[in-house]
Amino acid sequence: MVSAVPASSTQDDLLEALRAHLPAPLLDAAGNKLRQFDFMELKIQLLEERLRKKLIEKYGPKSDALPSAQLELLELEPGVSSVEVERESRREPLDRIESKKRRKAHPGRQQLPAELARIEKTIPCTAEQCVCPRCGRETSAIGYDESEMLDVEPAKYFVLRTRREKRACKSCAEAGVAPAPAPPRIVEKGLVSDRIVIGTILNKYTAHLPLYRQSALLERDCGFEIARATMDGWVLRVG
Repeated sequence: MVSAVPASSTQDDLLEALRAHLPAPLLDAAGNKLRQFDFMELKIQLLEERLRKKLIEKYGPKSDALPSAQLELLELEPGVSSVEVERESRREPLDRIESKKRRKAHPGRQQLPAELARIEKTIPCTAEQCVCPRCGRETSAIGYDESEMLDVEPAKYFVLRTRREKRACKSCAEAGVAPAPAPPRIVEKGLVSDRIVIGTILNKYTAHLPLYRQSALLERDCGFEIARATMDGWVLRVG
């Protein structure tokens, strides 16, 4: 068995160790293999250096500051400009960026918009808290612990019944009946108000909510089914 050779040994040391255990033909073959490996390693280094030189020539002098791994990644991009290469060369290493993120202080709790209406809700103390546990006297309120959170009031569907007054002269039957004028509407004689029509249009074009989903939501929330063709008519009418 061949004795172990330290990893730091040179090629000559390895051949010297093998000479004592291998015959001459096998020793010559081993020497040829080692020389072939050295030649292949030098050739790989030469090709890598040529490739790096080609990449530097392609992406400009700024790419010289980039390591070979980043230069190879640029080849995978569909299109890289010289400006992007320059920015990439000035970018800090990822480990430095991550360390800065870890050192960055927390910005604190986000503030709610000041323009939103505030509705106060006061929670009183319990009956046991209103009495002093030591003397039994009634305690006094000295302040409040305040906190804010974003809340929403869900939509409430209802039926709006409009009653238009009608008037007529009891003495002059031929004068006829005079009803109160009907307010203008987007869809005349429709079963929904202008608010629902406008809300449908806004949800379609600002929230990208299709009409068939709005129809299903309306049926779910109020139990009233409106066909998608009817909603299409609203959109055409507004258009």
